[in-house]
Amino acid sequence: MHVIIIGSGVAGISFAEKCRALTADAEITLITQENDGYYSRPLLSRGFTKDDIEHTIILKTFDKLRDSNITVLSDTTVTSIERANKMLTVCHADQEKTFNYDKLIIATGSKAFIPPPYRPFNELFFCLNSLSDLKTLRRIRASVDKPNWAIIGGGLIGCEVASDLATAGDKVTLFHVMDRLMERQLVPEDSATLKQVLENSGVSVLLNQTISTLSKAQEKISITTDTTQEFDAVIVACGFQPRTELAAQAGLAIGRGIKVNDQLQTEDEAIYALGDVAELPNGKLYAFILPIRNQALWLANHLAGQAPQNWSPPVFQTKAKVHGFEAAHPYQV
Repeated sequence: MHVIIIGSGVAGISFAEKCRALTADAEITLITQENDGYYSRPLLSRGFTKDDIEHTIILKTFDKLRDSNITVLSDTTVTSIERANKMLTVCHADQEKTFNYDKLIIATGSKAFIPPPYRPFNELFFCLNSLSDLKTLRRIRASVDKPNWAIIGGGLIGCEVASDLATAGDKVTLFHVMDRLMERQLVPEDSATLKQVLENSGVSVLLNQTISTLSKAQEKISITTDTTQEFDAVIVACGFQPRTELAAQAGLAIGRGIKVNDQLQTEDEAIYALGDVAELPNGKLYAFILPIRNQALWLANHLAGQAPQNWSPPVFQTKAKVHGFEAAHPYQV
């Protein structure tokens, strides 16, 4: 049996390793656009207060996975899935190659969500969704003495990044369109506490902000609301968007994510989806480490005939990695 996995995040790697442990005779191929190895995405937002983050964030090299008899094709993009022939096409170094599969696991994760009003200005801001993004932002920090940052988005990632940059000694202004921070995860009392913690760390928190335009003059980026302010760099952190394009091109059902049943199986019996990209029958996406890893391990066991009939989410709790902040109430998930 040839199992192909697309994606090298926690979903893809956890599934690949568990599948190898359970089925010694399976051919396992993992295809990823990444080059750096398997790294901890949650640690990206702590990437400014740790000098050696580029190395410590790596959990396992791709060579280590290859030593476990898992074929890893890095710096490789899957360009199409041909369901009728159970075949996919990949591109590496401008060369195309095809592979046949018996089971296909789509674990492509998510990309940064860019609200439509900001898309015309995409050359004027950065996102933080990968180790490559982090390296870019760290290079900016190294090139400017005490940079002045704007963070657009007061959700989980925006608050974490603002906190880490401020703790690292940078000047930070946080713009949020809503009237309180992390309104999807926190009760109002904890939102108020979070705002105070960020302000105490030096972050300027601006709520109820509607940004009308971004512009560039010389080396500065201007953000216009009811006033105009200049910054050395801007980061947009407005949530995530599942990478469903490949599945959609293959004709699989798409909602917020790739629609799957309670066995994490798409409408195509040979194709499964895991992690951020999988939309369960209840309409939910489980975009947190514990349920994603749980999905991956469950599916490997399920395909080996060693798991319950249906996957069900474990009890889990998220937590904002904001320096000095502790919520007094449970997070809303």
